[in-house]
Amino acid sequence: MATYAIGDIQGCFHSFQSLLKKIQFNPALDNLWLVGDLINRGSGSLEVLRWVFDHQFSIVTVLGNHDLHTLVVAEGFVNVHRSDTIQPLLDAPDADTLLSWLRHQPLLHFANDHLMVHAGLLPAWTASQAQLLAQEVHQALCAENYREFLKHMYGNQPVQWDEALTGWDRLRVITNAMTRLRICSQAGEMEFKFKGELSNRPAGYAPWFEITGRASADTPVIFGHWSALGLHMANNVYALDTGCLWGGALTALRVDDKAVFQVPCHVDDAPISIHFAD
Repeated sequence: MATYAIGDIQGCFHSFQSLLKKIQFNPALDNLWLVGDLINRGSGSLEVLRWVFDHQFSIVTVLGNHDLHTLVVAEGFVNVHRSDTIQPLLDAPDADTLLSWLRHQPLLHFANDHLMVHAGLLPAWTASQAQLLAQEVHQALCAENYREFLKHMYGNQPVQWDEALTGWDRLRVITNAMTRLRICSQAGEMEFKFKGELSNRPAGYAPWFEITGRASADTPVIFGHWSALGLHMANNVYALDTGCLWGGALTALRVDDKAVFQVPCHVDDAPISIHFAD
């Protein structure tokens, strides 16, 4: 019996299946932790979500920004982007079942003394506080009026955590940190435009996990989201997005002993070329 954490799949169904074969995943014995962004950009979003749904009792997944984006599109609050590959999922006969299940997944998972989140944690948050904050968003997504949260979710403000925040501003900061964060200032001010390599980050900002005095530093954190960072394992930090979609690898970490397994991007996982009206 083993627990494996897998980096951003983003609809790369064939690569995902290759990786499961490589680690000899047994759903009756093993557990999978998925770092979010299950869908979008690759050609097999529908297939990935159906597989995960069918194996949900062996799987824990947290929500990523592409997962949330798909939910917002499905509710009609924003249009499908030109780079999105979610139309087959949205058109599927079981779309409502799959997307309802996805919406009920958490932003954060904590077990076996490890924390998993899609993007990151703000430096002021302890692991315990982050769990409570993630639960606030989870409750909003599971509520009868969940559409109101999705309607107000998008936006870059506020850029910084304040315990006094309430309402949509509070939930938006939590969501942005856990699903979009890469870099922030020492004071915890988030910057969302940067997506590149560490050497090219803007002045005054550092990776969230390198901020001095980070309150969650004593907790091992598994995350994805930052494909340009690649595989990064140091100081209780395990970054697993290795850019499968962009020609890189899909990566699994065996949580128990930190062994790493990788497969190259499958040729059939290239993004679908679809153009949508503006």
